[in-house]
Amino acid sequence: MKAAAAAAGLPLFTARSYSRIMGANNRLHTALIGCGGMGRAHLNALLSMKNEENVDIDLVCDVYQTRAQAFADLVRNEGGSPRVVVHHEDVLDASGLDYVTIVVPEHNHAHIALDALDAGLHVYCEKPLALKTGDAFTLVRKARESGKKVQVGVQGMSDDSYASAAEAIRAGKIGPVIQAQIDYVRRYPLNQGPWRLGVDLSDDKPADLDWKRWLGPAPARAWSAPRYYEWRNYKDYSGGIAGDLFVHRLTRIVRSCGLTFPSSVAAMGGILLWNDGRELPDNLEAILTYPAVEGISPGMTVHLLGTMGNGRGNEHLIRGYEASLKFTQEGWEIISEESGEAIERHVKTGGEKVDLHHKNHHAAIRSGAALACPPELGLYGVVAINGIVESWEKRKLLSWDSARTRWT
Repeated sequence: MKAAAAAAGLPLFTARSYSRIMGANNRLHTALIGCGGMGRAHLNALLSMKNEENVDIDLVCDVYQTRAQAFADLVRNEGGSPRVVVHHEDVLDASGLDYVTIVVPEHNHAHIALDALDAGLHVYCEKPLALKTGDAFTLVRKARESGKKVQVGVQGMSDDSYASAAEAIRAGKIGPVIQAQIDYVRRYPLNQGPWRLGVDLSDDKPADLDWKRWLGPAPARAWSAPRYYEWRNYKDYSGGIAGDLFVHRLTRIVRSCGLTFPSSVAAMGGILLWNDGRELPDNLEAILTYPAVEGISPGMTVHLLGTMGNGRGNEHLIRGYEASLKFTQEGWEIISEESGEAIERHVKTGGEKVDLHHKNHHAAIRSGAALACPPELGLYGVVAINGIVESWEKRKLLSWDSARTRWT
C-alpha cells in the first residue's frame, strides 16, 4: 500500500503524522515546555482562551518536576488532564499534538524548536528565536522546509502600530528615514540588581531537578543556584539586556522600517552598579547601522538605550527628512519637521499581549493567517542582538559579513 501511494506521488501518512494535519480535528492541542515565570504568563493566557480558542494543554514539561507538577495542577483546576514529563523528547512523541509552546532559557530555544519541527509540530518559541546566530539561520530554513508555523514571542508585534507605521513610512509620509531611537530601561534596587532573586551559591539543587538536562548545549559545569535561577546574568544562557529586552524594542523598528540585517554595530556599557558576579552588563547602549531600503531609507542608524539603574526613557521614534513618527501609548503620531505639529495620528488596535500572540498563531495554523512575528523577523533580531553582545565584549565596532553570516 505504501509503495503504491509513493508511486502515485501521494504523501505517506503515519498515524502520528495524520493526527497533525489541520482539519482532521479543529481543536488545537499544545504542550507547554518550560514552567518558570514567563511560562506562567503563557499558561494563564492559554487557560483563559481554552473555550474561545478551542485549545487544550495536553502536556507540561520542565526539568524541575515540582514546577511541572504545579503547572499541571493549575490546568487540572480548569478541567484539563495534562501529562507531566521531564524530557522534551517525550512531549514530541505524544500523539495528537498540534504545536508546542517553548518558554525555556534562551540557550535551549533552538534545539527544542528544531526537534519539534522535525516531529511535524508547529512552534511558538519565546524570544529570542535562538541564542546563537547559526542556530537562528538553521531554524528559519527548517521552518520554510517544513511549512510549519513558527511564532516568535516578540508579543509587541501583535500591536498593529508597527505594521501601520510601516505602511505610512512606505507611503513617504515622513520622507527618507535616517534614524530611529528606542529604549528599554528599568530601575532595580541597589541591594538586588537586574534578575537577581537573592539565591546563594550554597543553595542546594532540588532533588527532582535535572541540572544536566537544563544545561543542554551549554558547557558542562557543577550545579550553581545563581546560574539556574538567575540565568539572564550569564552569557552561556542569555544575551542579558540585549537578548531579553532589546530584542523587543529593536524588532519594532525593524518591522516599521522594513529592515533586515545591520551592516555594523557598536555597543558600550558595563557592569557599573552591580558587580556581583554577573557576566553581562547592567548598563548598555548600542548604535546599529542599516543599509539602504528601497523606497524607505538611504541607510539609517538605530540607537538603543538600556540602563537598569534609571527608569527615565527616551522617546520611541523614527526620524525622516520630512517628519518624525513617534510611538505613543495610544499608537503613533507624525510630527512635521516644518511646523513641529502633529499632522497624522494612528490609534492602535491589539497590544503587547501574550494571548493575542497565541490567537494569531492559532489563526496561522488553522487558516494560514500571516504570523505577527515569523521566524525571519526573529532572525533579524538575533543577528542584531548577538552583534551588540559581541561588540560590548570585544570593545570594538563590528561589521556584518553576509557571506559568512557572522560578525567581524
